[in-house]
Amino acid sequence: MLFFRSFGWFEAVVILLFMVLYGAYIVRLWRISRVLKTPFYTVLVKIALRSALFALLIIAYLGPSFGSSKREIKSIGKDIMICVDLSKSMDAFDIQPTRLEKIKYEMKKIVAAFNSDRVGVIIFSSEAFMQCPLTYDQNALNLFIETMNTSLVPSSGTDFGPPLKMALKKINDENGASGQQKSKVIILISDGEDFGEETDDVAREVEDNDIKLFTLGVGTEKGGQIQTGRGYKTDNSGNVVISKLNPVSLKALASKTNGQYFEINDSRNDVNRLISTIGKIEGELRDARTVDVSANRYFYFLLAAVLLLVLDLLVSLKTVSI
Repeated sequence: MLFFRSFGWFEAVVILLFMVLYGAYIVRLWRISRVLKTPFYTVLVKIALRSALFALLIIAYLGPSFGSSKREIKSIGKDIMICVDLSKSMDAFDIQPTRLEKIKYEMKKIVAAFNSDRVGVIIFSSEAFMQCPLTYDQNALNLFIETMNTSLVPSSGTDFGPPLKMALKKINDENGASGQQKSKVIILISDGEDFGEETDDVAREVEDNDIKLFTLGVGTEKGGQIQTGRGYKTDNSGNVVISKLNPVSLKALASKTNGQYFEINDSRNDVNRLISTIGKIEGELRDARTVDVSANRYFYFLLAAVLLLVLDLLVSLKTVSI
């Protein structure tokens, strides 16, 4: 027989208290029986009954397991690759505290929502870089997310093609030809217009592979200034640059791949809706195995203890005769 809890100091203290207190009670009854000259053996029945009841409660608390049974354990999950735009415009603060800081906060929510799925992170501007490969390790993901900043990538415009191409390659390489592509998801997060020339071709590949692509725009129509050191970013004429959300390319990309467009602005946050949409996607069966498991049978001992308690309440023994 195996036990869910190991016998420790707590159980030992409880048993010791029971023995001391109940022992003192028995001694008191014995003294009374001697003074009154009544038979003491009738009390022994109650003592045995209550001792058995207490022992059953202790065993039930320890969680006894016996017998064996077979159970199939299935591992089901999705692969989610998040592509994050780290161009300088993500430092604009029309979304407080900045667009990037807001996205980092929301990405941690996404990671927490899919803790049984593999999640990876790609950062990009005009080029794409693998920030974190597909992993179940939430601590590693959150660490990589926290260290993201716009200085990690070249500041030469935004191109959706490279991150999508990398995400598609990594997802396919990880799963091979036999993977269920419907359980693969790409999330593209950006605030701007796509200046790439290969985005349409990569989008067709994503659609052909039946991979779900969702786009998330961050920013406002009014826009915001971009903090650079002690001042603000300016153009060649010395005018302060105002970065505005340009959702046209993001909406077009989502439309081309039969995906959906979501947005974070000053009055709207679609991240929970994005999480809900991804959550409805059926995961892939990664592994299935049969294991031997022992069932916790504490309820048998608890039921026996209850029956003894009822018996103790119903049975009365006459110890004093007048």
